[in-house]
Amino acid sequence: MTTLVKAWKAGGERLKAIGIDQPAIDARLMLEAAAEVSRLEIVTDPYREMTPEQEAVYDSYLERRGRREPVSLILGRKGFWKIMLNVNSSVLTPRPESEVIVDEALKAFPEHMAFNILDLGVGSGAILLSILAERPAAKGLGVDISEDALAVARENAANLDLDGRTALLRGDWAAGLGDAGFDLVVANPPYIPSAVIETLDPEVRDHDPRLALDGGEDGLDPYRILATEILRVLKPGGMFAVEIGYDQSTAVEALFRAAGAAGVRTIKDLGLRDRVVAGSKNPLETGA
Repeated sequence: MTTLVKAWKAGGERLKAIGIDQPAIDARLMLEAAAEVSRLEIVTDPYREMTPEQEAVYDSYLERRGRREPVSLILGRKGFWKIMLNVNSSVLTPRPESEVIVDEALKAFPEHMAFNILDLGVGSGAILLSILAERPAAKGLGVDISEDALAVARENAANLDLDGRTALLRGDWAAGLGDAGFDLVVANPPYIPSAVIETLDPEVRDHDPRLALDGGEDGLDPYRILATEILRVLKPGGMFAVEIGYDQSTAVEALFRAAGAAGVRTIKDLGLRDRVVAGSKNPLETGA
């Protein structure tokens, strides 16, 4: 029989040997799921024996991770901000870097303030639902071109009891939405240049949907649309925050300034890389 601690150590070494980043963390997450134990139980009861069935499940998880399938897809879930989300191959796996958008939004909107959020390219719902979970008076609309992605977001909203304040719509960015309807607009658009996608890690290249990665020849195609559209649908004085690639700050800031945005700035992530361009719509404007 294999104990929890023995399985964790062996799994980590197996993943490390084939060059997986953070092998011990990945092994622990998969062990928790396979053995139906918590992190605390692994630490406090390390010599608990696993059943043959649990060992077989754990081995299958390790096998899949060895083929560079992300842990989030193996387990079907991923933690983001303070919530747990269901994920599958139809949505971009939420990444900690995107939490910068959530952080900026929460700084700008006090806890009990009522406001309307628009999330363009909502995917799993990670950004929108994280904000709504912390702002009980807020309501949100998530738009995505993928019906499969919207199904994931719908399930996540229901699981988090946020479906009463969340609307989800199939659409092409802000097309068809009325002018000046939102206090906050957020987006994590595709921003990888088309030619760069084949050079990405297999976890991203082979498992994230291309639709959520490919930003066109220079990676900026979505922002050329979003800059003017976001300013159109924002209320005067409203705020926007969009994720960018680490080397796109200057270009994306210029697009938003050209569209008439005020207070345009770039925020870095915890790795000190440019990650989010934010700004606002001039509060003196009466229309788009």
